[in-house]
Amino acid sequence: MLRRLLPVAVLLLGLALFLLFDLERYFSFEMLSRHHAELASWVGGNVALAALVFVLLYALVVAFSLPIAVVITPFGGFLFGIWLGALLSIVGATLGSVALFLAARTAFQDLFRARAGATLARLEDGFRRNSFNYLLFLRLVPAFPFWLVNIVPALLGMRLGPYAVATLIGIVPGAVVYAGVGASFGKLIERGERPNFGVIFEWQILLPLLGLAALSLLPVLYTRLRGGKAAP
Repeated sequence: MLRRLLPVAVLLLGLALFLLFDLERYFSFEMLSRHHAELASWVGGNVALAALVFVLLYALVVAFSLPIAVVITPFGGFLFGIWLGALLSIVGATLGSVALFLAARTAFQDLFRARAGATLARLEDGFRRNSFNYLLFLRLVPAFPFWLVNIVPALLGMRLGPYAVATLIGIVPGAVVYAGVGASFGKLIERGERPNFGVIFEWQILLPLLGLAALSLLPVLYTRLRGGKAAP
């Protein structure tokens, strides 16, 4: 019993500490821009260590389902550039997703079934037919919250290997786009500029923003193609 409850206690403790110390305030572009020179200098002199810290941080954020997950990938692009930032984000997000998957498959079964609610039944048919392809689709088209897509496959009996591979492949496009947004913001800071309407039309800024807009429209497009249904 104690062994089953330990993962629950660890995740709840981590979330409680995050909220108690208001750590969310440290994950803002205002904070990054203020300390850009120091961060760039440290990352440049400690690339391997910085990459390891970032991957572990990302994995923890995803595993704990913290409300800052959406800004971590742009941070990666801001600190490491678009391609390395995207790669590190993919690794960190995959590790965190696997950790949450394993937790949902063991100690969290009842808790997560209650949290998933009716959505679990709506997604069950797709996973029963072809779990790998369906999970890949859900990763590519973010029609449901990331944390929910992390736990539903575990609750429906999907195997870990296919889950990890589908997750890794499916988050690549979003990781590249979000890292591109962060890298573009970093270039503005390096040039001593503030974001303004004019710089939006520079291709380094415009392309990631267009990609982000396209990603945000995918769930809407999918819903319309399904005739108003939110899920297959």
